[in-house]
Amino acid sequence: MLTTTISDFRKDIKRYLDQVTKNLETLIINRGKDTGVVIMSLDEYNSLTATHLELSSKINEQRLDSAIEKLKNGSSFTKDLIEQ
Repeated sequence: MLTTTISDFRKDIKRYLDQVTKNLETLIINRGKDTGVVIMSLDEYNSLTATHLELSSKINEQRLDSAIEKLKNGSSFTKDLIEQ
């Protein structure tokens, strides 16, 4: 995670944005005592949104937990894809 001030961000915006996108970094820009802005790559944002969606309902959360347990216990199985 990177942090900077708004002044430093303005001076070197390209370098900061390159670091965020190339290294999947999160950038926090401090704007005062208790305020700030977070910048993240689109890939990170999409991943965060997808995870939030998957965990947004109890049923989805239980399905994921069950699948993880099956993988840990070795009780999972594979299926062949059907070619069409």
